[in-house]
Formats: sequence, structure tokens, C-alpha cells
Amino acid sequence: MSGSIADVEFVMRNLAENIVANEQYFGELDAVVGDGDFGYSLARGFEIALAGWDDFDRSDPGVFLTKLAAAVSARIGGTSGPIWGTAMLRAGVQLKEHPQIEGADVVRALRASIEGIKTRGQADVGDKTLLDALVPAVDVLEAEINAGSSAKQTLVAMAEAADVAAENTKTMQAMRGRASYTGERSIGSVDAGAKAVAVLLAALAEAWPQN
Repeated sequence: MSGSIADVEFVMRNLAENIVANEQYFGELDAVVGDGDFGYSLARGFEIALAGWDDFDRSDPGVFLTKLAAAVSARIGGTSGPIWGTAMLRAGVQLKEHPQIEGADVVRALRASIEGIKTRGQADVGDKTLLDALVPAVDVLEAEINAGSSAKQTLVAMAEAADVAAENTKTMQAMRGRASYTGERSIGSVDAGAKAVAVLLAALAEAWPQN
């Protein structure tokens, strides 16, 4: 499995369009125990990305991601901006000067994103955050690459793993963010960030070409 700047553009464009399309749904998920602005904040940031899409430096995949991260994180408010911006920036740093990307590069970039989110959010798996869907999805990514699966098969498996993991957050008590203020009342509802990861991966898997 290998790719190029065109594949990174496809992924990020699909991500941005589906974040904007799911603004209301993500907001409704967040409103259950949070402040309900998750969908709005993300959508405003990625609208900026879409509006200036053709202007981002595409010297290599890493440069493109870091420029995109700067634009998005400057516009997203609350805690989401720094977290999503850090994730994209950390991935971009890993992919700089890699015009051709192998599967192992993608795993390394996403692992760096995860570490960035952990540091920025002072969170870990089990705290009922997007990490609870993202980490198992990246574990599946690595396993599918090692098994020789196609990109399409890998994305479908990642989306399925993320959705199961996101639903499992219903049994957790939120330990980070505004949802943590509700204590045990946060148990029983899905984490908005984890569900967003699952929804976005499902959309990407559906859109990815068969071959």
C-alpha cells in the first residue's frame, strides 16, 4: 500500500466535507453532556480549509498537512481547535519530505497524532474522548497493512472498529472536557468525538475507490 500527495488531498477533502455536512449531528451528540458546540466549531474550521483549498502549499504531503492544520486550528474555537490542529500538525511533521507515502508512514503519522492529542488534551484511552475510537482504528490500520489488505479493505475495517469502539464509550464516565463536569451522568451516552471519528472513517471508506 502506497500513496502520494493526491491521496492525502483526497482524505483531507473528504474529511473536511463530511465534518461540514455533519455539523448538526455532531452538535446534537455533544449537547447530551457537553456544551453542544463541537459540530459548530469543527465545521467553521474546516469551512476555512475548503474555502482556501487551492491555495495551500503542496510541496509535499507533510507541508500540505501542516499548512492545513494552521488554517483550521486558527478558526476552531474551544478545546477542539488545539486538539484537531495538533493531530494534523503532528501527522504533517512525520510526512514532510515524503512525496511517496507507504503504509508504515501513515501508521507512524497517526501514532504521532495520537501522542499529540494525549499531550494536548491530557487524556488517554478510557477517558471517553476521540482517542477511544482513534486508537483502535489505527491498531486495525497497522494490522491490515501487515496482512496485505487493500486501502479500501483497510478503511472499511478501520471504520467498523471505530464504530464499535465509539459505541463502547456509552459505558464510560467522561474524564476530560466539559462532559467530565457531569460525572456519572455522562455514562450512557456516546462520546461525540469518538463517534465523529467513526462517522468520518465510514464516509472515507465509502468514498475510497475500489482499486
